[in-house]
Amino acid sequence: MERSPDTLRVRQGGPLGVLRGIRVVTAREIGAYFDSLIAYVFAAVFLLLAHYVFMNGFFLSSVLEMGEYFQALPFLLALFIPAITMRSWAEERSHGTFEIVMTLPLRSFEVVLGKYAAALVFYLAVLLGSLPIVIMLLCLGSPDLGLIATSYLGAALLGALFLALGLFVSGLTREQIVALVLGVFACALLVLSGHEKVVEVLDGLAPTWQVGTWLYESVSVLPHYESFCRGVVSLADVVYFALTSAFFLVMNEVTLKLARH
Repeated sequence: MERSPDTLRVRQGGPLGVLRGIRVVTAREIGAYFDSLIAYVFAAVFLLLAHYVFMNGFFLSSVLEMGEYFQALPFLLALFIPAITMRSWAEERSHGTFEIVMTLPLRSFEVVLGKYAAALVFYLAVLLGSLPIVIMLLCLGSPDLGLIATSYLGAALLGALFLALGLFVSGLTREQIVALVLGVFACALLVLSGHEKVVEVLDGLAPTWQVGTWLYESVSVLPHYESFCRGVVSLADVVYFALTSAFFLVMNEVTLKLARH
């Protein structure tokens, strides 16, 4: 990332200066995403897998709903999201541009939020690639649009959390493959800790401690995400996603400040 007239003008006080800084970073990062062949490959693979899951379930059940699609989404995102974020900071470190980014006339949280916003825009663009499914259901009958809308909201919040986690992990290493593997592991942990079979096994190993139940209720994303998929928009679930995403973004900034020094 090189200095530009826009970048040099963003160091201003107040909210407007902060927004300008975030906008500059976001614009640059969005350009990098949409110029990357790898990003398109991962997006295409994700959409193909997600549509295959839906079509397979749709032809078996012949029900006008997207339940199969949204049930599989957390497991697909645990693989896809780290592929989006692995380059965010690891690439800066491996290419030697991390120091340049950190010396720009921008606050560290502006850079973090700018990268996060760009990743979120790219993810939402990919998620919108499933809209043909909704159109097909509307052509075939009268699906529950309210349920579909809340499920998409849950998918957006889930993706936002995984993006924040992926950025944090990417900031810990200079190797993109390492960032990908660690990101997949972290996201999978948040998903699998809420899976019924995993909860049963963990509770069975330590009945007194009920570790599986504790992970399900306190750590896993699944119970919060599944509420949206049932058509329930709970303030507690929204707060969970918001606070957890904010936590990883703050931790991302903290690690960057430590790396700078």
